[in-house]
Amino acid sequence: MSELLREPREVMRDEMAMRRHLLAALEDGPKTVPEIARVMGQPSHEVMYWLMAARRYGLVKESSQPNADDYFAYALSEKEQQT
Repeated sequence: MSELLREPREVMRDEMAMRRHLLAALEDGPKTVPEIARVMGQPSHEVMYWLMAARRYGLVKESSQPNADDYFAYALSEKEQQT
């Protein structure tokens, strides 16, 4: 792997700054982590940290079943869709 991986604490430090980009990526419908990463132009493993934080805060929800590739889709929560 040629890219350097950032420390998890560095990735989490960016969580607040990346939150609006993450939520914007979901405005047109549910997406999997790789799809969100493509839209955001960020590595999937970093998007996963930010996505799990957004999930913890009730901003996004995950689908009840994974897709054919075993990825769950994530969507804006009802609370977030109303704002």
